[in-house]
Amino acid sequence: MTRYDLVVIGSGPGGEKAAIQAAKLGKRVLVVEQREGLGGNCLHTGTIPSKTLRESVRFIELMRKRAVYGISVKLNKDITVNRLMHRKNAAVSSLEERIENTFDRNDVDHFRGFARFVDANHIEVRLEHGATEAYESQYAVIATGSSPYQPEFVNFNQERVRDSDSILHIANLPKTLTIIGAGVIGCEYATIFSNLGVKVNLVNPRQVLLDFLDLEISNALAYLMRESGIRIRLGELLKAVECDENHVYAQLESGKVMKSDYLLYANGRAGNTDGLGLEDLDIKVNERKHCQVNAFFQTSQPNIYAVGDVIGFPSLAATSMEQGRLAALHAFDGLMEEPKANLLPTGIYTIPEISTVGATEEQLTRDKVPYEVGAATYREIARGQIVGNTTGRLKLLFHRETLRLLGVHILGEGATDLVHIGQTVMGYEGTIDYFIGNVFNYPTYSECYRVAALNGVNRL
Repeated sequence: MTRYDLVVIGSGPGGEKAAIQAAKLGKRVLVVEQREGLGGNCLHTGTIPSKTLRESVRFIELMRKRAVYGISVKLNKDITVNRLMHRKNAAVSSLEERIENTFDRNDVDHFRGFARFVDANHIEVRLEHGATEAYESQYAVIATGSSPYQPEFVNFNQERVRDSDSILHIANLPKTLTIIGAGVIGCEYATIFSNLGVKVNLVNPRQVLLDFLDLEISNALAYLMRESGIRIRLGELLKAVECDENHVYAQLESGKVMKSDYLLYANGRAGNTDGLGLEDLDIKVNERKHCQVNAFFQTSQPNIYAVGDVIGFPSLAATSMEQGRLAALHAFDGLMEEPKANLLPTGIYTIPEISTVGATEEQLTRDKVPYEVGAATYREIARGQIVGNTTGRLKLLFHRETLRLLGVHILGEGATDLVHIGQTVMGYEGTIDYFIGNVFNYPTYSECYRVAALNGVNRL
C-alpha cells in the first residue's frame, strides 16, 4: 500500500493550495480529482466561465457608453452565450496547464479517480477503468467543492429550467429570464443578462440583497439594478415551476406568477460530500451537505480537514486558496494562531462589481464600537469623469478615537482590485492618516481613498 503524508481530494483553488503548501514543507502529496481536468468547479463550470462572459458583457457596455463619440455596438439577434465566451476555452486550457505544471514542479502526484475514506488514515480510489487502489495517509484535505442546490419540487430536466452550471449552455439569448435566489451567483447573473438586454426578474426569499454586505452598499446595488430594468421581488418564496412549449412559469407563495423564457434556480449550493464515506467516520455535514469545521478547518476527525466550497460560506475562490494553505500549515507546521477572518476580502462580480474587507456599519453598531464614516464617489474623482463612470463609491469605516481603519466597502468598476489598498492598511492595523499623508497617482480611482479619508476626518 502506497503511503502519503497528505491526500487531497479535489484540485480546485483550495485543494491546489493545500497540496502545494504541504509539498513546500517537504511532504509527499497526492491529489485525486474526479474530473477529466484539473482545476475543479472554479475553472470548468463556475468562476472562469462566468467571469469570461462578464468581461464580454462589460466590453459591450463600455462600447455603448462610447456612442457619444460616434462608436456604437449592436448585438446580433441570434448571438449565443457560447460566442460571448469565446475566450473561455483558451483561459481554461492555460490555467489547467499552469496547475499541472505547478504540481509537477513540486513533485505532487495527481490522477483522476473517485476517492472514498475507508477509515481516518486510509483512502480507496476507484480509477477511470474501474480498478481500485488503496492509499495510507497521515492527513487528508477534502476540497471537493459544491454543486448547485436542486430542490425536489423543481424539475431540472425541463429545457427551460436551469441551474448555475447549465445556464451557460443555453442556445440563444432569452428575451426574459427569472432568477430564483439573489445571492452572489443570482445577482451576478442578473446584472450580466440585464446588460445583454434581457428582461430579468430577480426573486429573493430575504428582504435584503446580499445581506452580509454593508447595508448601504447592498441598497446601492439594488437601486442600480432596478435602474437597469431588473425587476426585484424581495421576501418571496418559490412554490412551484411549470413549463409549456415556449415559457416557464414561476409560481410564488404570495400568489404571483413570473413568466419568462428561462428560469435560473440559484438559491444556494450543496457540498459535494456524497460517496466520500464521511458517515462512517462520524464527520458532520449540515442540511446542505457542507462539512462542519473548526477555526483551523479540521473536521470532527482531527487529521481530516475540509476547505473551500465544501464547507459553505463564503465560497469564494480566493478564500478557498487561503483555507487550503492554512490547513496544510496547521497539519504540518504547527500553526496555532487562528486566521483573521475579518481580513479576508469579498469580491462580487456584479456589474458594477463590489468588494469589501472588514466590519460593516451594522456589525460595529451591534458591537458598540465608536466609529465614523468617510466616503467618496467616482463622480468627484477625475478618473470617473474621464471614463464616464460616475456610479461608483468607496466607503471607509474607522474608529473615532484611534482613527484605526475598521472596514472598506466599494461598489464600482475596479472594486476588487481597489480593496487591497485598504486591506493592506488594515493588515498592519493602520489608521486613515495613511491615506491623507500619502500621494496617489492622478487621475486614478485610488484617489477615492484620500478623498474618503478627508471626508471622514472632517466629520470628527
